[in-house]
Amino acid sequence: MKLSVRNLIPFTLLIAALVLSACGAPSVTGPASPVETEATSPAETSQVVAGDLVIYSGRSEQLIQPVLDAFQARYPDVKILLKSGQNSALANALIEEQSNPQADVFITTEIFTVQNMYQQGIFQSYRPAAADELPAEFIGPEDSWVGITRRARVIMYNTELVSAGEAPTSIFDLTDPKWKGQIAAAGSTNGGMQAQIAAMRQLLGDVDTQEWLVALMANDVTFFGGHTDVRKAVGAGEFKIGLVNHYYYYLQLAEGSPVGIVIPDQGEGQIGLITNATSAAIVKGAKNVPAAQAFLDFLLSAEGQKLFAELNYEYPLVAGVPLKEGVQPLDDFRLADVNVAEAALDFNGTLNLMEAVGLP
Repeated sequence: MKLSVRNLIPFTLLIAALVLSACGAPSVTGPASPVETEATSPAETSQVVAGDLVIYSGRSEQLIQPVLDAFQARYPDVKILLKSGQNSALANALIEEQSNPQADVFITTEIFTVQNMYQQGIFQSYRPAAADELPAEFIGPEDSWVGITRRARVIMYNTELVSAGEAPTSIFDLTDPKWKGQIAAAGSTNGGMQAQIAAMRQLLGDVDTQEWLVALMANDVTFFGGHTDVRKAVGAGEFKIGLVNHYYYYLQLAEGSPVGIVIPDQGEGQIGLITNATSAAIVKGAKNVPAAQAFLDFLLSAEGQKLFAELNYEYPLVAGVPLKEGVQPLDDFRLADVNVAEAALDFNGTLNLMEAVGLP
């Protein structure tokens, strides 16, 4: 089966997904036929929460494992089988498995991928009770997915190489020749970068967004596959500047690296801070729907939200959950006037723009 860029993810990533599946996919067994359920909480039903729960996660294992451990402590009869990888590779695996789903839950690091998967009919509806507390933009169409945590697109810098006074204050400063060859960022296959480009298209239009991307490449920005490589490279002094999600700065700082953070584009006439959200959804045809529903409920519970905040420095989407000490509240900043979920619906338009400029 061949998937074109127009339909979903670049075909090269499908190959990566198949290799990943062959090398590291868990052996999954379950009931012979999918379980059909209403979109209600397991707490409101008599369904037993037990058995294998297969989770495909675009989040790295080290960042999601503490949450999985806490869920299993609450539901000891559930055995979690985790498959981690890039959002796009896992998405293609779900497409390939659509006639015989192997996953129960899909977790992604951004909205860009999950919105496209909704359009492909990959998910079934479920609305956790706590979803009513979320901003409307973080609940998928037809309750197909739900936001979990929020993250902001920031600039981090090595404080031994760049002073606070000279650090760039806008994402558009990254095209300044003074930083040529000294900037690291995630590339075209990264969901966070894809979502940022989608947001910029909604804010600025295709022409200005394309000009920015072309200027980044002309400035010899080094593009990595993911943000972990970016933040480690900046922390080690291999690059002066990095474009990352905010929590990567805090993770690198916690490792003792000399890094600083800039909340960009806060000046008069600037676009404001672009944010995105992690999300989760139940796969249509999932073999363990009760456990999948209980898991989504847990992700939005006070316990689950606190774990994301405390361990990963993220912004909880459920109100009232405190931030990790030292994390600057989003209320302190001017946010970009963009609905990332709506921007992400034009999946092909964003991919086409990246292809047109040859973004690595």
